[in-house]
Amino acid sequence: METIYQQMSDEELKAAIAELEREVEETRAKGLKLDMARGKPSPAQVDISRPMLDLLTSDADLTDGGIDCSNYGCFEGIPSARRLAGEFIGVPPEQTIVLGSSSLNIMQSILIHYWEKGVPGYTPWSKLEHTKFLCPAPGYDRHFGITEHLGIENIPVRMTETGPDMDEVERLCAEDDSIKGMFCVPKYSNPTGITYSEETVRRLATMKAAPDFRIVWDNAYAVHDLTDEGDALVNIFDIAREAGNEDRILGVASTSKITFPGAGIAFFGSSPANVAEVSRTLQVGLISANKLNQLMHTRFLPSLDAVRAHMRKHAEFLRPRFAAVERKLTEGLEGTGCATWTHPNGGYFVSFDGPEGSAKRVAALCAELGVKLTPAGATWPYGKDPHDTNIRIAPTYPSVEELEAALDVLVLATKLVSAQLALEAR
Repeated sequence: METIYQQMSDEELKAAIAELEREVEETRAKGLKLDMARGKPSPAQVDISRPMLDLLTSDADLTDGGIDCSNYGCFEGIPSARRLAGEFIGVPPEQTIVLGSSSLNIMQSILIHYWEKGVPGYTPWSKLEHTKFLCPAPGYDRHFGITEHLGIENIPVRMTETGPDMDEVERLCAEDDSIKGMFCVPKYSNPTGITYSEETVRRLATMKAAPDFRIVWDNAYAVHDLTDEGDALVNIFDIAREAGNEDRILGVASTSKITFPGAGIAFFGSSPANVAEVSRTLQVGLISANKLNQLMHTRFLPSLDAVRAHMRKHAEFLRPRFAAVERKLTEGLEGTGCATWTHPNGGYFVSFDGPEGSAKRVAALCAELGVKLTPAGATWPYGKDPHDTNIRIAPTYPSVEELEAALDVLVLATKLVSAQLALEAR
């Protein structure tokens, strides 16, 4: 699709650029300092979990299912926390482990183990001539960082409206046994907000792949619906089990954007064999996680129904912010041909695409004007967006007023860069 600037005459285009440059200088003079770089809950969102801090007092009962939460032991997690983990991930409680606040740390620990020791019964990945991971893109930069740090080659796979391009995923996995895994954020994917279709989930669980191929099923936004009619995600563990591939799926989740970021609890769930292997590995360096924090969380949020009720409070803060993104981008860019963006029903991000060759220039101009965005290219492995189009919008932390001001800058920068690209192409 052509932009409105590509359709202008030379004289019209130069006049449009001059007007946009004037608006840029006016905006620069405002001295804005706005941050949309990371998907953090706003302070008001974090505050709704403060009552949890009052649950464990000096005279509180510190036991859970016969477990003394004030002492060593119970590595896999206290019973109430494992029940909650099972509800989150979609496996029986005995197929879960509850650890510290970071699901990212769980993923890293497991992949380091496979790198050094191998999936049980198979060669350590580090000893192979090539080891590769599939990375749906645009996707989550911190996923890509784990495998890149280990020396695993990241292979981007295009995201579609139903999840990763499964024709490409199946072709690559069938042809190349050096592909040992794949990252997936299956509900409200980061940053597109897409939820995988049932067909996509089924194909992932049943496709041909190397026997030690593993899918990191990072369901970070399992309960992060904006409305009561959120997206539905089928249970991949049930499908994989029926297909004889239950060891393929490594499920993780956490309460990081539910209670206190950095002070929540994180969940791992998988097949019995995988849970036993991960337990043996992690117990070398951990006697038990913070069981008092687990106890506090499960007394505050004893079931998934309680979690969903809590998340409806979060949604009250999030809906106006996502509505502001939709409104500002529509008002500023609809009909210009300069951008497309996603319209998620939940999660924490909106994926924004400008003209080819625009993202780095747009992000740099926004930074000059006082608006910090996730670095352009971060949503692709190695920071290399092949068409330099994608920007991740993280609308959750700023106030609505600050967000609207930041979006005005993004719209202005997108228009000016689009116009400049149109002139440079002549």
